Amino acid sequence: MFKKAFFLGLAILSMSLAFNAQAKDVYVNGYTRSDGTQVRGHYRSGPDNSFDNNWSTEGNTNPYTGERGTLERRGY
Repeated sequence: MFKKAFFLGLAILSMSLAFNAQAKDVYVNGYTRSDGTQVRGHYRSGPDNSFDNNWSTEGNTNPYTGERGTLERRGY
């Protein structure tokens, strides 16, 4: 019984850690472009191979700037 509960708990913990690792926002450090333009550091949504849940997609809002997304959804 203990083994069953232990492995069930371990499986739930693993799934929650995997979900949290995917869902977090990423900070991009500022940099200087080759033409001398300074780009400020900023946050972006975490990478997850989906276009439709990015802040720039219509229907979504950037939680840091309040800007609404304008890019058309792709639906895949």
